[in-house]
Amino acid sequence: MLGITDFWTYVIGTLAIILLPGPNSIFVLSVGARLGVRAGYRAAAGVFLGDTVLMVLSAAGAASLLRTYPPLFLIIKYAGAAYLLWVGFGIVRGGWRKWRSRGEPSPPPAPPPATDARSPFRRAAVISLLNPKAILFFVSFFIQFVEPGYAHPALSFLVLGAVVQLFSALYLSALIFGGRFLAGQFQRRRRLAAGAAAGVGALFVGFSIKLATASVG
Repeated sequence: MLGITDFWTYVIGTLAIILLPGPNSIFVLSVGARLGVRAGYRAAAGVFLGDTVLMVLSAAGAASLLRTYPPLFLIIKYAGAAYLLWVGFGIVRGGWRKWRSRGEPSPPPAPPPATDARSPFRRAAVISLLNPKAILFFVSFFIQFVEPGYAHPALSFLVLGAVVQLFSALYLSALIFGGRFLAGQFQRRRRLAAGAAAGVGALFVGFSIKLATASVG
């Protein structure tokens, strides 16, 4: 069908992969909880853009390029790890500030700064683009399900990409609205909010370490 082999196997595998926790989904969840639904969807749009670029690179044969030029892979790997580490420490600092102020009366809620409301899109896109394991995964996964010799491989990649983006949109939407529920709980329990922020930051630090030890193979 449209140059795709084992379509339903691909669908099931994609669904399982989308549901695995990763820096993109954790970031969207945290943005939805902190800044609201609109900002959460800005972050989700950044994920969609980053994933689209990765899929285009996959269709263009990025894996061969990375294997041919190992220094390029090292640059992408360490840049991605450093960025995730920076994001993680930023979230941990925010959680620490909440913990130190847990005994103080809660201030009235204020609208987030305009810069905070805009930055989720950019940060989510960068998190997606600087994830070398995601690049390699998209490449190897797509190649397995495109029929060799099909006359219009671009159409095959388009269908496969649409499946990924559909599942991603549904999953990220659930995370965004779930984040708003968690935000209501955090507003009443500042100690819980501080602990959750520290946990999310620690996850990003773990993601950065995992990326720093990734190999091109």
